[in-house]
Amino acid sequence: MIYGIGTDICDVRRIRASLERHGERFAQKVLADGELATWKARSERWPERGIRYLATRFSAKEAFSKAIGLGMRMPMTWKLCEVIKLPSGQPAIRLHGELKEWFEQKGLQAHLSVTDESDYAASFCVVERKE
Repeated sequence: MIYGIGTDICDVRRIRASLERHGERFAQKVLADGELATWKARSERWPERGIRYLATRFSAKEAFSKAIGLGMRMPMTWKLCEVIKLPSGQPAIRLHGELKEWFEQKGLQAHLSVTDESDYAASFCVVERKE
């Protein structure tokens, strides 16, 4: 049974501007530790790809927060929600701490899709109650 759906579109130029204004501090606020390591590696090799990576994670977390009905309020936080890539390449949500406990207590499961183009990143998330 569907618990909630969420979608988000993010202007990559806005993420770029935030990085220029706040530097790495902005990425540290939005990304979990594993994501931050990936972002740093991508940014060193190809800075534009690093910006898009950050934009897709930002968008995915916004879509997830809408699908669970909390928005960005506890237990939902940027760092407790991590976007990972499964061995198949499919994006997925990995939760930590209080958010993971809350999510598991409700018996929920998330499905995620992310995409990006030069100026936009978009995400769609469906959360269902496990049966």
